[in-house]
Amino acid sequence: MAIEVRIPTILRQYTDGQKAVDGTGDTLAELFADLETRHAGIQARIVDGGELRRFVNVYLNDEDVRFLDGITTKVADGDNVTILPAVAGGMA
Repeated sequence: MAIEVRIPTILRQYTDGQKAVDGTGDTLAELFADLETRHAGIQARIVDGGELRRFVNVYLNDEDVRFLDGITTKVADGDNVTILPAVAGGMA
């Protein structure tokens, strides 16, 4: 069994258009490093300087990892990870 990672449209260029990919690791950091081995370039869009990028939200089983342990959050087989770019906007 693996960890399912849901990929947002903006990052699907790194996954050949796949909406979800499987990965392995004990933490989110290891999971993203594993994804990088098969989907070159994706890790740099999610992680910067060993931390999650400011405008990227990551959810583990629908829970925001920023309220858990961030990039060091533990993951396990069967978990679902969702990557969402933050969206901002409004009227000036």
